[in-house]
Amino acid sequence: MLATQDPYALGTSQLAFEERSDEGAEEAAEVKRLIHQADLLLLRAAGAAARFATTRYYDNHGYTTAIDWIRFNCHVTANAAADLIAVGRNLERMPESVQAVSQGEIGFAHLKAMARTAAAVGTRFDEAHLLEKARENSPGKFYYICNHYRHAADRKGFEAEQAEQVENRRLWISKCEDGTVLLSGTFDPEGGAAILTKLEPMARKSGAHDNRSREKRFGDALVEVAAGGGSQAQIQVTSSVETLLGLAGAPAADLERSSVPISSKTIERLACDSSIARILLDSESIVIDVGRSKRVVSEPARRALAARDGHCRWPGCERPASWSAAHHVVHWIHGGTSDLNNLILLCHRHHWMVHEGNWQIVRGDDGAMLTIPPTVTFGPRSRGPD
Repeated sequence: MLATQDPYALGTSQLAFEERSDEGAEEAAEVKRLIHQADLLLLRAAGAAARFATTRYYDNHGYTTAIDWIRFNCHVTANAAADLIAVGRNLERMPESVQAVSQGEIGFAHLKAMARTAAAVGTRFDEAHLLEKARENSPGKFYYICNHYRHAADRKGFEAEQAEQVENRRLWISKCEDGTVLLSGTFDPEGGAAILTKLEPMARKSGAHDNRSREKRFGDALVEVAAGGGSQAQIQVTSSVETLLGLAGAPAADLERSSVPISSKTIERLACDSSIARILLDSESIVIDVGRSKRVVSEPARRALAARDGHCRWPGCERPASWSAAHHVVHWIHGGTSDLNNLILLCHRHHWMVHEGNWQIVRGDDGAMLTIPPTVTFGPRSRGPD
């Protein structure tokens, strides 16, 4: 076989590969050259910004700080303006690093981290040590290294800064007219790590069918955590009997702390395995029942279900029992029992898919669970009787 191969063809193929590997070399060189030029200009801008910050020009023109003036008039972010001033103020303390930027050995991004470190540790700043690290690492990794250096040089200052970050924890919550809730927050490194540690395992894809974006999966994970995984948070629901039964013409239900009502499908899911305080109304909106918070599936039954199923029973999903709810194959609203043979574990996402998502899950003759997607109708709806 080796004797029959064409060595010239192999050489031609290799040559073609080498030619292809050089494609874009000119563009790559241009990008590198232009970014280096931008770094040199930023060095000059940093010196100018630091000199500008020593004047009162910004104050005389109605700005609180030099950073504010640069931000508004130079069309940059506050962080970018602050970085320029910080680098400019520390240029004389970093002569070798400035030279390294000029020679293209490191970038202006490295210099920003070094300047911030110099300002933080004062006389304990060791440029030679950090410059060696800057040459060996990307700007992101170098920033991380600088934080280690700061802790080693000034532990108390580093601790005070992180304590301030904890004090600055914030979570802003607002509601839109359609009931959508907007969240925006700032968290310290420890708090952020705790949040990510909790959310990331729950935000992993739950099977081959899971085509949700990463942002969508994190949003679902946050709701799942807030709801308590398999043990739902106690929620007060006010509903008519007709809504609970899903009858045509029934109004939506009221959910405590929600600015808009919720559908009968959501009520049905919550009633599966949630800790809910129910208020039932008749057709005249008169209270006919106020149920105390109780679990539809008893704790002994829940433990037996967890032991039997082990995890979410949706094919291909292995979310653990602690993250799953007890789903009634035949809902108790429609006459189903809470016996073990009528219950299966479903994680938050798949439980939602069965109720609001209109999927069906049924047990086959062999005991395996089968899923049926919602019916998709193409074309215009058929016209009903006149």
